[in-house]
Amino acid sequence: KVEEVLTDGRRIITFRNGTKKEISADKRMTTISFFNGDVKKIMPDQRVIYYYADAQTTHTAYADGLEVLQFPNNQIEKHYPDGTQEIVFPDHTVKCLYSDGCKETFFPDGTVVKVEKNGDKTVLFSNGQKEVHTAQFKRREYPDGTVKTVYCNGRQETKYSTGRVRIKDEEGNIILDKK
Repeated sequence: KVEEVLTDGRRIITFRNGTKKEISADKRMTTISFFNGDVKKIMPDQRVIYYYADAQTTHTAYADGLEVLQFPNNQIEKHYPDGTQEIVFPDHTVKCLYSDGCKETFFPDGTVVKVEKNGDKTVLFSNGQKEVHTAQFKRREYPDGTVKTVYCNGRQETKYSTGRVRIKDEEGNIILDKK
């Protein structure tokens, strides 16, 4: 290896494989430029920023445990110390993966999808409608109070805000229509 000390106090160490390590005069910042194009920076605040040249991806690790990945397509992932992950996609959709197994996705149009760890899913639409999916049924709730439920056996039940109830069997035949 070759070590240079510059007049401003910086030190540059060049290794045989082409990797260069630059240490600031105050020794608070280090930049390592690897032979493959990767760059690792250790900042004064203890952040470690690693740029992967081949993948064009930046990984920043913060002293508090937060890790942030930035991909070339503008996707950003944040990994929190508690196990929570937040992914911001290029279209501005945000997906949160919680350490307890639950997931939430926020779409740019205002739709929110929540998935519990047991697989139950709730979809909140920006128009005020709500959908609930479980292993037993799928239900849509409308802002006017109407609720339509389709059960796993194919039976359908609609409860209107007026109090009317209509039930259809698996084939779609009306078996009850109570006004």
